[in-house]
Amino acid sequence: MARYKMINGVRSECTAEEVAELDAMKADWDSKAFDRAIAGLRFKRNQLLVETDYMANSDVTMSDDWKTYRQALRDLPSGLDTVAKVEAKEFPEKPE
Repeated sequence: MARYKMINGVRSECTAEEVAELDAMKADWDSKAFDRAIAGLRFKRNQLLVETDYMANSDVTMSDDWKTYRQALRDLPSGLDTVAKVEAKEFPEKPE
């Protein structure tokens, strides 16, 4: 199937070299899908941990519910090895 590009408003067919370059770029992008997915999960997880860091201060007594919640957040990425698993992973509920 032919691929096309626009140059100055003119549609022209891509050369074999351009098609090969596009295919290589797509393969590279696809190969890093898991890295992007796990990075997004870790970013959100880290934000949730930061929101509760004050509870880990020495002058605050953290309840068992909060300890369990924070540990569940830290354990969240373990065992995830596919994009589907990352996308299906649910975040723990924040205690009341």
